[in-house]
Amino acid sequence: MIGKILVIDDAPIIRDFLSDVLTDWGFTVDSAENGKIGYEMAVKNEYTVVFCDVHMPVMNGVQTVIQLKQAKPELPIIMTDSYPEKQVEQAIREGAIRCLNKPFDLDDLKSAVNSIIRNQIPSLK
Repeated sequence: MIGKILVIDDAPIIRDFLSDVLTDWGFTVDSAENGKIGYEMAVKNEYTVVFCDVHMPVMNGVQTVIQLKQAKPELPIIMTDSYPEKQVEQAIREGAIRCLNKPFDLDDLKSAVNSIIRNQIPSLK
């Protein structure tokens, strides 16, 4: 196992896609269907990185980033969104590293993960 990643997204297809790709790359992946569940999981577990959707029910991505950064300021968070907008900018201001736009480009996804854990995934270089 290279590391543990949490995917927070209300769309099952996105959770499944990221889980499949990241698992193929050697990660253990947990997923949550909204920010509230994702926050609870992140506080209880150690994750290498969190992928968090911007638009979700119950607790949106910006609220999730704010709470996660209060609980675990060192936790790297990458936002995901179908269309860039002001909420993404706010999430970045609150501590998210960057935003990946949907549909995902696999090279961009690799680059984002590699920027967080450079030498831990030599097969992705």
